[in-house]
Amino acid sequence: MRSGEELDGFEGEASSTSMISGASSPYQPTTEPVSQRRGLAGLRCDPDYLRGTLGRLKVAQVVLALIAFICIETIMECSPCEGLYFFEFVSCSALVVTGVLLVMFSLNLHMRIPQINWNLTDLVNTGLSTFFFFIASIVLAALNHKTGAEIAAVIFGFLATAAYAVNTFLAVQKWRVSIRQQSTNDYIRARTESRDVDSRPEIQRLDTFSYSINITVRQKLPTSPLSLNHWQLA
Repeated sequence: MRSGEELDGFEGEASSTSMISGASSPYQPTTEPVSQRRGLAGLRCDPDYLRGTLGRLKVAQVVLALIAFICIETIMECSPCEGLYFFEFVSCSALVVTGVLLVMFSLNLHMRIPQINWNLTDLVNTGLSTFFFFIASIVLAALNHKTGAEIAAVIFGFLATAAYAVNTFLAVQKWRVSIRQQSTNDYIRARTESRDVDSRPEIQRLDTFSYSINITVRQKLPTSPLSLNHWQLA
């Protein structure tokens, strides 16, 4: 039988061995920093965006689309109702999509989803909203019954069209600037990579070796056409 000291030593060796094997095991539970699992925590409103031109236009678009939608919803009787339904659909869709984009931009949530081109998304939304609000306002103005709610809906529809048109113009300019910056960054990255490749010694040795081989082959080849034919026949 083992004595008490031997058992204690054996248990100490076993525990140290298990600690070492556990530390080197690839199945260790990984601990992720808390900062990487923030989720939606730490959200802050961006006052600079809301005070800027695009932010103010977004707020104006949401307000105008909401008022136009409320005005069209207060109409109880219509004949025909196609223009009213179309205006209702356009104002509701513009309100929802623009409201989502306003929340994304004002809380900087778009920075967490870089896979989406948000400048192009904003440009498409403002362009389509401008077109459909303009068409819906014209149709509602042509088919209305001169009631107060319909007149108010038409007025706010044209105001929303103007707000979306201005935003579309600014979004086009911003999109062009982002395209230019991206092309410039790609050019700088390509130049940097080419310089890194040229500065690698193994690439330089390979170029020197290939150059020396070309020189040797050219020296061995005949120069005159007669000697070239003789060399080919031989």
